[in-house]
Amino acid sequence: MNDKVATTTSARTKFEIYFPWIVCGVGALFYCYEYFLRVTPSVMQTQLMSSFNIDNALFGSLAAFYYYAYTPMQLPVGVLMDRYGPRKLLTLACLLCVIGTCFFGTNSYSVAAFGRFLVGMGSAFAFVGVLKLATIWLPPHRFAMVAGMVTAMGMFGPMLGDISLTPLVAKIGWHQTVFITAILGVILTVILWVFIRDKNTLPNHPEMKTSHRVENFKDLWTGLAHMLRIRQVWFSGLIAGCLFLPISIFAELWGIPYLEQAQHFPDMYAGFVNPLLFLGFAIGGTLFGWVSDSIGRRREPIMVGGILAFISACLLFYVPRLSFTEICILLFLLGLFAGVEVITFALSRESVAHRFAGTAVAMTNFLTMLGGMIFQPVIGTLLDFHATNIMKHSVTALTNSDYRFALTVVPICLAASAVLAFFVHEPRRHQ
Repeated sequence: MNDKVATTTSARTKFEIYFPWIVCGVGALFYCYEYFLRVTPSVMQTQLMSSFNIDNALFGSLAAFYYYAYTPMQLPVGVLMDRYGPRKLLTLACLLCVIGTCFFGTNSYSVAAFGRFLVGMGSAFAFVGVLKLATIWLPPHRFAMVAGMVTAMGMFGPMLGDISLTPLVAKIGWHQTVFITAILGVILTVILWVFIRDKNTLPNHPEMKTSHRVENFKDLWTGLAHMLRIRQVWFSGLIAGCLFLPISIFAELWGIPYLEQAQHFPDMYAGFVNPLLFLGFAIGGTLFGWVSDSIGRRREPIMVGGILAFISACLLFYVPRLSFTEICILLFLLGLFAGVEVITFALSRESVAHRFAGTAVAMTNFLTMLGGMIFQPVIGTLLDFHATNIMKHSVTALTNSDYRFALTVVPICLAASAVLAFFVHEPRRHQ
């Protein structure tokens, strides 16, 4: 009898330990999937520009339609997440991504742009949703490390996209490739509904007595108005936006074209090398999050990461005749040091009341993604402006000089992140 009780207790204990991580892991799968969708234009740039008969500026705008929905949706997403919880919202959001992906796979530029817009709208719920799940299910004092782990898992989406979609597009074409990604989304939609739970009903959970939902919109908007007056939240978002630019404008869109056209990498090589930046960001986010939680400091790691990322970007873009190995190392280091960006979400979350965590994270993510929305099309315009000798609609005549001119914004913003870190203060360790 005692053996049965002990076995039952042991099983219950294991369930209480692992189930929160399963719930958050399933949420992170959606973040991984939406990131997979986010980078798809970069691996099919030549095919898209040829199919739609567009130049670099219009290609950048097509990709940026994702951000036109994603970025402004962040604040309402945070509000909705704090009010209604993540289960229904994440499931419907994944379904919206599937619908948008189907629209993107058409032969019309306008319809494809609308599809990217829908994908961005659905994707807007992913990162905020999984961090809201972490707030509900996991210990609060490990939030920075959890944010780093979520980011690391999300980075596998674009890494998988670059590595798998490049040969797939070459073999079956971009239309069929896009529809395969839609089928994956249908499967994930079902998984999200089955596994995600809005309430932590496990016994002995330290946050059981803490409300994770705002009970009415009046209190929510009052809290939001108060949050918008907190300087720390704004600085967190601006720092995050600067640190995320190597990902949002380079790795997500212009990295593969840069490697192919400026560094003359073959298509397959570029598809395998570009993910090194995502890999570095994944490792760096987890590492910096762990270090920040361990030492109980936020500002110093951000400053160090920003300075080292700035140096890595300058070496990558401005040192001539880099070898293949040197480019690979610098891409990895740039991502590694830029990964310190994840700490800004802990910085923002620790600056507001616990029940407004989703809104604070969403505000930070809004400012983070503003960089991609603004600069993805701007980079394309700068490339067309600087490359005065290329033929109309050419995608092969751009040079290292053209990319060096257009991508100057990356090291400038990385340097700005380290400067802005001087103006933040250390929040209380525990809320």
